[in-house]
Amino acid sequence: MHTVELERLKARKGARKRSEIPNDVLWALNQGKIETVNLVEWLAIDMPLLLRNSLTEIGWTKQIDDLYDQSLKLQDQGITKRLKGIGKILFQALEDEENPTEIFETLASHRSDMVRAWATFSIAADQTLSLPERLEIMRRFAADRSFSVRECAWDALRSYLVEDLAYSFELLTEWVKDEDPNIRRCAVEATRPRGVWCQHIPTLKKNPEPGLTILEFVRSDPSNYVQRSVGNWLNDASKSNPDWVINTCLRWQKESPTKETIWIIKHALRTLKKQNTLSQELEGIAIN
Repeated sequence: MHTVELERLKARKGARKRSEIPNDVLWALNQGKIETVNLVEWLAIDMPLLLRNSLTEIGWTKQIDDLYDQSLKLQDQGITKRLKGIGKILFQALEDEENPTEIFETLASHRSDMVRAWATFSIAADQTLSLPERLEIMRRFAADRSFSVRECAWDALRSYLVEDLAYSFELLTEWVKDEDPNIRRCAVEATRPRGVWCQHIPTLKKNPEPGLTILEFVRSDPSNYVQRSVGNWLNDASKSNPDWVINTCLRWQKESPTKETIWIIKHALRTLKKQNTLSQELEGIAIN
């Protein structure tokens, strides 16, 4: 496919359902020539085919048949388990290579967002890393241009952050002070008490107070992307600790009466509003 044709495909609007994805778009996705533009395309990719094509392209063919066969065995699993599974088999294969860093870099910077997602989860499969090392490596994926890769980044970090929440929050204070809103958002999203499509964090469901270590830095964040994550964090907490969330929102309202903070508070209180458990003061914010 010529460069001009690829540029045309990159400017496309995503299909609303799989059957509407043009054949040339699906071909380019499975070849690793272009990124996905929406979830429909992401779910339509043939992972084993993309794996074979992308590894062939970068010249990593030594274990390609075995890796392809292993990826086929994952086909009956959900999308996230398949992503993590391929990340794990890539990590294991890299351990047998003489130049693992070079190969990893090629995968981590690949033009296909799904290939970069595999690289993200290959880091999750490495249990030898210290938490500071893990965060440093994962930073590039947390800042990735693809929303899907950024989602994989916080998911790949979450289980390791839970092992020592106090230490994790201490390290993540640098992330919530970062200039990149994607980095700030990752720190918040990775520690949500309930989260989305992931295991809950029982410790934070029982006592969300430690989360303020990072949330205080972003309670008036200028980025709506970050604001939404902060609001979701508090909304998660409200399902187990409504009084704590109400008191936190009341304090933030007094200490930081900005439009950004008010937006976060409104988003944080949406579950409690439905339950009609808000004070008159906060009810006014939640309605407006």
